Amino acid sequence: MKITATASSGPPRLQHSAGYHSSRAHLLEQLLPLAEAALGRGETLALAVHPDTDGALRAALGRDADVHTLGHPADVGSGQTVAVTRARELRELTRSGPVSVLVEHQSELDGPDGAFWTELDAAVNVALAELPVRLTCFYPEMPLHQCVLDGAWHNHPHVLVDGELRRNPRHRGPRDVLTEHPVAPPLLLGVPDLTVAFRSWQLQDVRSAVRLVAEAAGFTEDRVDDVVLAVNEVATNAVEHGGPAGELHLWATASGLVCEVHDGGTLTDPLPGMASPHPSEPRGRGLWIARQVCDLLHVWSDDRGTHVRVRAAP
Repeated sequence: MKITATASSGPPRLQHSAGYHSSRAHLLEQLLPLAEAALGRGETLALAVHPDTDGALRAALGRDADVHTLGHPADVGSGQTVAVTRARELRELTRSGPVSVLVEHQSELDGPDGAFWTELDAAVNVALAELPVRLTCFYPEMPLHQCVLDGAWHNHPHVLVDGELRRNPRHRGPRDVLTEHPVAPPLLLGVPDLTVAFRSWQLQDVRSAVRLVAEAAGFTEDRVDDVVLAVNEVATNAVEHGGPAGELHLWATASGLVCEVHDGGTLTDPLPGMASPHPSEPRGRGLWIARQVCDLLHVWSDDRGTHVRVRAAP
């Protein structure tokens, strides 16, 4: 897999704003002028909204409007993974110039408490930081979960009020937000098919175990190499920063391979590997690369240590 990164030596260029609506009509009333303004500036317009909202906007803008619908990630259980997917797609779109993105909160993605959106917006602030993107996220004034509103207020540097952007005095840094609202663990998978305990001099055992299970699951040779690389980077990070020992759990599933790496260390950065590394940086690339080659990479912590789940399809 070819991996590219576009890092800027200048200041961050992401403009991340929140808007609020009381009804579907109110939402469309705010979205349409933002869309028209973006197209008037000659920017690419990208949408991550409900299909009905997408259709209504396209109809209002006219069939000749250049509108891009962002892909719907296969897995929405991890806001980190969705942010990485968005960053990858927007990195390509911004090669031809600035992009305006309109996002609509969709309650079916909330999860049990609405924390998905807090994690997603915090991760977006890191993953898209260097991109020339105007990102406006719309939330209902009365969502099902209070966490949705709290996260929206804390994660957006600007807020849209009566069509004008204003600085948000309640904005906080993304890592501060997730320190106060830790990322939730994913659903348990049951007893692993294979468990490997390892220390720093036993990373070869980790690579061999992943290769064995991936090959048995029918992965192509190139895809095996991708997954081995990703898990090796996660395991290396575990023994370097969480050490001295780690444990690898592997599951072969109908949709591919799931690996978890557990260590006893403290998670100091709730969004590791989220930012695109600068070409001059000699270190800090491992988890970023792992995020690019995997279908999911989710990091969380608890009183037992730090945990990383990786999932990859053949």
